[in-house]
Amino acid sequence: MLTEIKGLNEECGVFGIWGHEKAAEITYYGLHALQHRGQEGAGVVTSDGETLKVHKGLGLVNDVFKQAEFSDLSGHAAVGHVRYPTQGDGGIDNVQPLLFRSQTGSMALAHNGNIMNAYKLRGELEREGSILQTTSDTEVLAHLIKRNRKTSTVESMKDALQEIIGAYAFAILKEDKMYVALDPRGLRPLSIGKLGDAYVVSSETCAFDIIGATFEREVLPGELITISDDGIETTRFALREPRNMCAMEYVYFSRPDSDLNHVNVHASRKRMGIELAKESPVEADVVTGVPDSSISAAIGYAEQSGIPYELGLIKNRYVGRTFIQPSQELREQGVKMKLSPVRGIVDGKRVVMIDDSIVRGTTSKRIVRMLKEAGAKEVHVRIASPPIENPCYYGIDISTREELIAANNSVDEICDLIGADSVAYLSTDGLENAIVKDKTINQGICNACFTGNYPVSEDKQASISYTRS
Repeated sequence: MLTEIKGLNEECGVFGIWGHEKAAEITYYGLHALQHRGQEGAGVVTSDGETLKVHKGLGLVNDVFKQAEFSDLSGHAAVGHVRYPTQGDGGIDNVQPLLFRSQTGSMALAHNGNIMNAYKLRGELEREGSILQTTSDTEVLAHLIKRNRKTSTVESMKDALQEIIGAYAFAILKEDKMYVALDPRGLRPLSIGKLGDAYVVSSETCAFDIIGATFEREVLPGELITISDDGIETTRFALREPRNMCAMEYVYFSRPDSDLNHVNVHASRKRMGIELAKESPVEADVVTGVPDSSISAAIGYAEQSGIPYELGLIKNRYVGRTFIQPSQELREQGVKMKLSPVRGIVDGKRVVMIDDSIVRGTTSKRIVRMLKEAGAKEVHVRIASPPIENPCYYGIDISTREELIAANNSVDEICDLIGADSVAYLSTDGLENAIVKDKTINQGICNACFTGNYPVSEDKQASISYTRS
């Protein structure tokens, strides 16, 4: 589904490489592969072993690097970032990687996720004399590392990471090393690959395919990895908790060609559609999916139900992103600009419209109306995930129950509100069956936005077990 008209926005994307003479250029291509994870800004910081150099700006990756001279970003290592802001304001100051310089060396941070206790930590840092330059929660970690008096950078980072609560994947670049860390429950995705002798890290494995790298392994929850010319070293800053990978990564955020925690995204979405067809069958003539993230589930629904899959909705890929428009009226007009029903497919037909989720319901209502205006006799909406009834505190832009249609209305009421002939959601058990295929390798998911069962909350800080290795 289209984030800019749907109201459900991505998190961020992190990319890093160590040991390649064209680190900046490879990072540029890696960020292209992660563009779907953030469109507010992009940036790269490189290291030549002595100096960190930065190039970043507002907008899409192509726009930010249009005037970039990669010769000015020479170096064998780089970290890059595409941003959608979930904490902090927009603007160039908060575009990552954030670069910090000091007499004892420089450091660049790229972060995907949300530090839930950032406000509290900012207050502590300011009372101790720190002057923070951004409103981003990412900056907090840099100050926590710097204020630590440990002689070892790794020990300072471990201490700092133990102070933060939330969901996070970090790539940290210094002149002579790169560090990678994942939160103790692994809510955010992060993987390691190899490109020749170079090491690569990325929020999604689809970036490895773009640059020709091979997947090596997932970064483990609570793991801190050091990458340098000496190779790769791993330690732990926290006890490995049961995995709680964000379910919405599979439902919506990640690219279908990515593998997350040993599960292919397209395959999991297809299984969601299969489970949905088992749970909520309906008599109909065609199945269609809302482009793009719902196509896989629609194929699965059609395969299981025996109803033909058809391309009933077309996405216009050459329209500017409507979320940047200054008024809600123009955003809503964007639905018609972005999606068009295929009259020859839906006219006179009973249509099953598969979508990955419903947030506020305004977009679903407009798509149902478009299909009926194109001649559909019936439109049956099937959602390949459970109802979103709870806000997310881990980096997804749904912050209040008031904005969620499923938190305030029954399924029958939602059906009436969007003008459908029927509405049905995938169950939480069906979602887990579609994603978790091997419980022996810690494939658990976070489904808090569906169930309200949060794996990590700031008020549970004392219950989180940390250990030092």
